[in-house]
Amino acid sequence: MVVPELRPWRAARPHVERIAGAVRPRLARAASTAKPRIARVRTVGPRLVALVRPSRSPSVRTWRYTAGAATAGLALAAGVVTSVGPWTANGQRTAERDRAAAQQRPGGADHGRGADTASRAPRPAPSAAAVLTGLGPTTNTVNTKNAPPAGTPLADVLAPLLDDPALGSAHAAAVVDVATGKRLYGSGADTALTPASTTKIATAVAALSALGADHRFSTRAVLEPDTRELVLVGGGDPTLTAHKNDGGTALSERSRELGGGWASLRTLADDTAAALKKRGVREVTLSYDTTLYTGPALHPIGANDNLAPVSALMADEGRTDDSTSGPVTRVSDPAADAARKFAGFLGQAGIKTRTPGPSKATNRSTTLAAVASPPLSTLVERMLTNSDNDIAEALARQTALASGRKADFAGGASAIAARLQKLGLPMSGARFHDGSGLNREDRLTADLLTALLVEAGSAEHPELRPVLTGLPVAGFTGTLSSRYTDGAAGVVRAKTGTLTGVNTLAGTVVDQDGRLLAFAFLASDTTSPLDAQAALDRTATALAGCGCG
Repeated sequence: MVVPELRPWRAARPHVERIAGAVRPRLARAASTAKPRIARVRTVGPRLVALVRPSRSPSVRTWRYTAGAATAGLALAAGVVTSVGPWTANGQRTAERDRAAAQQRPGGADHGRGADTASRAPRPAPSAAAVLTGLGPTTNTVNTKNAPPAGTPLADVLAPLLDDPALGSAHAAAVVDVATGKRLYGSGADTALTPASTTKIATAVAALSALGADHRFSTRAVLEPDTRELVLVGGGDPTLTAHKNDGGTALSERSRELGGGWASLRTLADDTAAALKKRGVREVTLSYDTTLYTGPALHPIGANDNLAPVSALMADEGRTDDSTSGPVTRVSDPAADAARKFAGFLGQAGIKTRTPGPSKATNRSTTLAAVASPPLSTLVERMLTNSDNDIAEALARQTALASGRKADFAGGASAIAARLQKLGLPMSGARFHDGSGLNREDRLTADLLTALLVEAGSAEHPELRPVLTGLPVAGFTGTLSSRYTDGAAGVVRAKTGTLTGVNTLAGTVVDQDGRLLAFAFLASDTTSPLDAQAALDRTATALAGCGCG
């Protein structure tokens, strides 16, 4: 039994009021009235202070970076905040700014509204709190009333919180300074436990390393010579959509997302129909090709609302409603479903089709039209923000293909491990069986999770930056949108993990000294997911409020 953790995906779904005392958890209701613009985070190659990685020795278990200057940590964190994605100069997401303005509440900053002071114009709205606070000598926005005195050993702060009975009988933790790679705290950090969806951090790093942040997945329509057989060829794009971008129906939320560049099955059909008509063809035999992937389509957990059968061809993740994330009933054959919808769109464009069936495109076929996914960086961010299992399993298979392995569950798992090994990450005890973390046999250590996050912040690997920018923001986005509303909202960025009896959290936080810290907390044998989540949130909040030695 899987405890669902997915929530409606939005790259920016902010609260409005200042974190210092007025963040509200009513995001869903506010979203329907304010209609915020969705802001997608993009990687733009931040200029980070160069960090020097020392030579590694097999006998050294703690993974470290050395900094060229004492200010490297601040520069690194500032670079992550301001150089990636749609941010304002003070670290506030532009979508948060726009959302705050849409609330039309009095007071606060003008947010670039202009000089219009007419009575009908909204008064300046309050500033939405920055996603990551400004770094330097000032403190962050975490309530420090009950914070430990400066210089308190970090172990004295975290150990009692991690011993909370809500975190079960087995837990592990690690905290690392991202700038230096120095471990600041560890408790069972090299003990491999079930990671649940924090596995997606590893999947993201492996996929970006193997394919590059700009890689895209194409879906093609090809015509076989002399036979009038049209083949819809799946390229492994899990975000291909069949929804119409009409902006005026119940699909308005999906329509706004389509503005972000998701590949459209309708567009592919229209372009294909136009190409066929130029050839004088108005009737075809429609087939579909899913041979890019091999092996079983069903995850070992079986049919499940959290994951469709994995296929190289699918539309809207095989969902049976208009949702874009979260558990929902899936179609049993995503490829056949996509082909059926494609046939319908061709019919609307004046092309008659015979019943579609599985086939394989030959090397003699001619490509009539193609649509491409957004860049991999965008898919990774959506996967992490939403904890999207379908994207995760697709990226595992794509990593396998790029690594010369079979594109199945086993091939994807081995390719992920091999990529991380190549990066020199601490792999002792790590075991992968999928890309999503739904497999309970997966094992990761807190050491590895923090090392992955530090690697994503390294100037040596700017292609990995979407791993940081895709992390859900506490109190604002994805699986953390309704958490931390009374704590470190906007300061903690972390990937959640939830299976029955397993709760994990791994991400980054800026502490009271302005240091960017990577942390990983894993708990097994938990009995209440809500209590375990609350305990993990308290621990991350304490880390954010700590100016600890």
